[in-house]
Amino acid sequence: MTRPAGTLPLDQLLQHEGFGTRRTCRAMVWSDRVTVAGVLAENPDVRVLAEGTPYAVDGVEWVSRERVYLAMHKPLGHEVSRKPQHHASVFALLPPELDARGVQPVGRLDADSTGLLIFSDDGNFIHHLGSPRHAVTKTYVATLAEPGTSAFVHALRTGVQLRDERVPVAAASAELLAADTLRIVLTEGKYHQVRRMVAAAGNHVLTLHRPAIGSLAIDERLPEGSWRYLEAGEVAELGG
Repeated sequence: MTRPAGTLPLDQLLQHEGFGTRRTCRAMVWSDRVTVAGVLAENPDVRVLAEGTPYAVDGVEWVSRERVYLAMHKPLGHEVSRKPQHHASVFALLPPELDARGVQPVGRLDADSTGLLIFSDDGNFIHHLGSPRHAVTKTYVATLAEPGTSAFVHALRTGVQLRDERVPVAAASAELLAADTLRIVLTEGKYHQVRRMVAAAGNHVLTLHRPAIGSLAIDERLPEGSWRYLEAGEVAELGG
């Protein structure tokens, strides 16, 4: 029997979407907990499109996605880790089904920083955005403890020496938006890089916010702690 291209049995799709083991997903269908395109599903073996099928589990609506791409407005006091040590995890802000899919963050933001986080279960996409070889920009805005100077900005642009680094590390760009506000763009993702660079240049970061990764700017109307799916065009512009 010919199987339609791009389809999966319903139970396998539910498993892929993070709803549990295939056995659990079959039981969900048999228990009348699943609808597909508004119709109660009765057969867990029925084939559905892996991309774009509207369905609901326990009344919660979803659309099937072969790969997921998410943007989150990270709030203060959350660690970008599945095993946080001192704060809540950003993964607790996502539906458990997305966490179960194994979505991973592109880079990190420390607990005292806010801004754009991107998540995906597409390994090639994550590698592209995180690899220094592709030089995808990450933009940060930092509030400084002391007013910045032209010498301070020049040092960031030309390179500062960080501990455990063999050569000086330079920003792709750096400018003062106000006397105590720095916008800095990096193409790397070293541990606490902005804070360490600012300290090496003779200042100190009080607050740190990441408004953009590559071509994607955070939607400031997205409340801190909230997330959304990326549109296909946004993923393509990022290199997905």
